[in-house]
This record gives sequence, C-alpha cells and structure tokens, in this order.
Amino acid sequence: MPDERSRWREWPEPMTVAMRRRKAERRAAELARKHGRDLAPVVAAGREITETFWGDAWCDNLERYSDFANRLPRGRSYLRNGSVIDLRIDPGRVTALVSGTDLYTVEIAVAPVPRRHWQAICRDAAGAIDSVVELLQGRLSTSIMARLCQAETGLFPTPAEIQLSCTCPDRATMCKHVAAVLYGIGARLDREPALLFTLRKVNEAELIARAGSGSKLGRKRAVAKTSRRIDDESALGAIFGLDIAPARRGRRQKA
Repeated sequence: MPDERSRWREWPEPMTVAMRRRKAERRAAELARKHGRDLAPVVAAGREITETFWGDAWCDNLERYSDFANRLPRGRSYLRNGSVIDLRIDPGRVTALVSGTDLYTVEIAVAPVPRRHWQAICRDAAGAIDSVVELLQGRLSTSIMARLCQAETGLFPTPAEIQLSCTCPDRATMCKHVAAVLYGIGARLDREPALLFTLRKVNEAELIARAGSGSKLGRKRAVAKTSRRIDDESALGAIFGLDIAPARRGRRQKA
C-alpha cells in the first residue's frame, strides 16, 4: 500500500507563471512553423494591463457592467501569463488563440456604433478636436473624453453589443479565455488606438472633418483641419506604427 508521500507524488506539479508563459511561447512557435505565418501575441509589460487612455477606457467600460465585472478577473492572469498567443482586430470582429489546457479559439463579434449615436458623438465633439494625432493620443478635454466614454451612447460597446464564443469545454458565456481576450483588446489599443474605430466600424477622421460644420466659418475651419489631418496622418506611422487611409469624400460612413 503506497505511503502518504507517494500519494502526494501522484498529483501533477502545479504550473507556475513562468511555466505557463513558456508553454504559450512553445505553442506559438509551433503554430507559426506549421502555418507559416506570424502570430500577434498580446504582451502585458507589467502589473498594469493597460497604460494609455484608450486601453484604460476599454477596460473601464467592460468593468462597469455587472454582466462582465464578476467574470473578467479570471482572464487577467491568463493575459499576464502570455496565454493570448494571437489576437487580431478587424471591423466588427476579434479573433484570438489562447493557450490553456489545450489551444482554444476565441471569437468576439462587436456591433458597429449605431449611426445616430455616431452622429451625436461627432456633433457633441465639433470644434473640440483639432487633429487625428490629438484624438488617438487621448490629449483631449475631460468633457470630450467623457463624451466618448459615455455609457450606452459613447464609442465603447455595451454587453448587448458583444457576442462571445470559445472552443473550450467551459459552458460559461465568459470563460477565462474569453476574459483574457477582452483584456487583450485593451492592451492592443494601448499600441494601436485606431483599431477601436476599426472594430466599431467608424472613421476617426470624421470627428475632425465634421468639426464646426454647422456654420460658414465652421466649414472653413473644418476644411483647414481636414487639410491638417492629412499631414497629421502622415506622422501616425512614426507615433503609432499605423497606416490610416484618408477618408473618402462624398461618401457616408456606414454604421
């Protein structure tokens, strides 16, 4: 009959943070070799998952809803462990690979900003935003930032506008893998804030182009600001590593 010490040895060794990180890195390397494509992992630099206005605002928005607040903490450690080995943000859709007991695929569908909400945001921000660079850097007045982050009618999605799915066996609507990806979006917005506008299917340059459009003087200012926007966007590559195409004239942004 086995003694007490031998029974303890039958239990698997608990995985440390470093072990989980190495496991995730191995899986990422294997996938990259197998599929011949680079992955886009999410790396949390320190204890704080996000560091900039846009990343912080994304996470704050999620955490203020009771639907998400109680479940999100399960994903923080997964993200910090480097378990989100691939995360891609496209219009209305986020796809990710998360390393856990197995490798899981997470898909998050995000509804576009309702057109009337976007028009209201543009109208309320008119004359208060001078450039795309200023917008993406989060260097705006407190009132404008509060308007963009407004619950229900701001730029950030509500739980009703988010659909979650994961291939793991957990039947919960928000498993720890989904929670890790939701935080991962915030971390990604730290480095590429324009992706929020891509995800919500709106054009950030429209906030500037429409500024002050209600008067003759305002229209002249809007033209001047739009011209400056072109110069601003050429500098975004150096600031954010982005390549933002100029907004097309004469076409309405679809909601």
